[in-house]
Amino acid sequence: MKILIVDDEANIRRVVREYAEFEGYETDEAGDGMEAVTKAKAADYDVIIMDIMMPRLDGYSACKEIRKTKNTPIIMLSARGEEYDKLFGFELGIDDYVVKPFSPKELMARIKAVSTRRSTAQQPMPERITFEGLEIDMAGREVYVNGQKANMTPKEYDLLFYLVKNRNIALTRDKLLEEVWGYDFFGDDRTVDTHIKMLRNSLGEYRKFIVTLRGMGYKFEA
Repeated sequence: MKILIVDDEANIRRVVREYAEFEGYETDEAGDGMEAVTKAKAADYDVIIMDIMMPRLDGYSACKEIRKTKNTPIIMLSARGEEYDKLFGFELGIDDYVVKPFSPKELMARIKAVSTRRSTAQQPMPERITFEGLEIDMAGREVYVNGQKANMTPKEYDLLFYLVKNRNIALTRDKLLEEVWGYDFFGDDRTVDTHIKMLRNSLGEYRKFIVTLRGMGYKFEA
């Protein structure tokens, strides 16, 4: 597996590279967003680790450019842990968000989780389900709201599909973290809540199918 490490701080790139290579990953580096976009377009990476605050081109803008041509899993690094920053990143289609200072071991676990989850999610599931005006194409990974295709992030698809496959079953936040993000110990309840909020916005009137279980989690009730 090949990883692109993008950060303007050479020391952070070195630490991530050492841990990644110890895990057996092949690594490449970029010192700013512009270089990251150039490298991501020229080569195929399995995961991209992207800092947000960088010269020439910030991580958000670099992610947006990369997403125009590649669907490579992206893990954002940031010294800011505000919900707005995370939400903005997830709306751009990132797969995970790690706040600095971070544990390199935790980052390695997230890399494994993201790559495993992405490959599992890409396996075809020949099923098409309709709930009133909400149509979910499990095989094509597409969702239609009253005939209009919903523009959703990869993680919103993963979350909705898991909720639908387990419809009418109460799911805790920990269970959703473990199954949708691929890890449990490193998760954060707010990650689930943030994505549920995004998913409900994408589903419009059919947000009613995602029921909040106070103090526990969520379920898709239809």
